[in-house]
Amino acid sequence: MLSRTASSLYWLGRYVERADFIARLVEATVRLDVLSPRPAGEAAWASALAVTETDTAFAASGQAITKSNVARFMTLDSSHPGSIVRALDMARNNARAVRTALTREAWTAINGAWLIFDRRASAGSAMATLNLVEAVKAETRGFEGAIHRMLRNQTTWFIRLGQAIERADNTARLLDVKYHILLPEGERVGGVVDRDQWTTILQTVSAVTAYRWLYSEGLRPSNVIDLLIARAELPRSLAASVEEAVDILNLLAKRTGLHGEADRMARARQARIARTKSGEVIAGGLHQYLQGFIAENDRLHLAVGRQFKFS
Repeated sequence: MLSRTASSLYWLGRYVERADFIARLVEATVRLDVLSPRPAGEAAWASALAVTETDTAFAASGQAITKSNVARFMTLDSSHPGSIVRALDMARNNARAVRTALTREAWTAINGAWLIFDRRASAGSAMATLNLVEAVKAETRGFEGAIHRMLRNQTTWFIRLGQAIERADNTARLLDVKYHILLPEGERVGGVVDRDQWTTILQTVSAVTAYRWLYSEGLRPSNVIDLLIARAELPRSLAASVEEAVDILNLLAKRTGLHGEADRMARARQARIARTKSGEVIAGGLHQYLQGFIAENDRLHLAVGRQFKFS
């Protein structure tokens, strides 16, 4: 496989995963905004910008932090990389570059998601925004299903590798921002707003039911942290994403013969997270742990590009 083809497949996986995550984040923030009193609702939208690292770009636009402004910025504004439409546009460009490697179903899902935004100027009301992001989620689920029905070869492996690395980054950022930024000043830790926000975190990663199955003590922040970091049973946890990256790199090494820096980094990270205890992470500083994980994830991303000679 040509290196530029592998690069396009990898980035296709990353951008589709990113679009899905932003859609989930917008959906959860809309619901939290509706449930929360001011200024908690405004804080929720500010935190959504922080998760996607678009808070600086939004501030530069001069807009006030409101549901309509931030929802449009995160869904329809193509001027920055943290919007759904920008992620889908980049996914579609990469899909077009490898069109012959994809099935009709995979291409249709990507193109369908992109067409949702054609000639659309506003995210609309809260209900309209929810309908918009639900439509995006339906298409990204269709893409995911199409990938799992394709031949299990380098094409699907590079897409899944991109998804695994993007998913790890997204979950780490989501958890980090909640722990340090989201709770408005004056609100009590463990209070109604705090509980709503932790529930929103679980909703964003589709883990509400999983949490209830695995923990019997009710909603506790320490358990949410444990679930999102250390429980590999949850597909969007750090542990699961790390494990998947190792598995896919092993498959690529067997097929291509390319084995090196990225494999060693991925295996070392998997070994570390297998020894991770959430209580020790919290005691030692969750923010520091997550920032270290995000930086390491980025180094792995760069190592993948060097190992497979992405152009």
